[in-house]
Amino acid sequence: MADQEEIFEKIQEVLEDALGVDDDEVTPEATLVGDLGAESIDFLDIVFRLEKAFELKIPRAELFPEDLMSADAGYVEDGKINAEGIAAMRTKLPHADIDKFAEDPKVENVQNLYTVDMLCKFIGSKLDG
Repeated sequence: MADQEEIFEKIQEVLEDALGVDDDEVTPEATLVGDLGAESIDFLDIVFRLEKAFELKIPRAELFPEDLMSADAGYVEDGKINAEGIAAMRTKLPHADIDKFAEDPKVENVQNLYTVDMLCKFIGSKLDG
């Protein structure tokens, strides 16, 4: 079983390098976009750095699914993710806190799913798998 503290420390390092933030900013609750200032281009860099740091392969869009909120998916109604969309999120983002998101499922809150803790859980499951 992967050591959670080691995983957190490596992820902290990755995010410090990728986003130019200080280690005290990288807490488990920190959101990548809102708290750490990540932009869409940074997500590719983060995935690349995680692959390198943990010596594993992360398939495209597995960690950060791109199609979740596309207009074609039919998951958005009146600026909110509907029940079908939330169910899809549970499948595609099993390491994210979907229950918390479901309390206020506005589209703009989707970015808050991407937290340091979510990255730790994702990497832990990859290493254990």
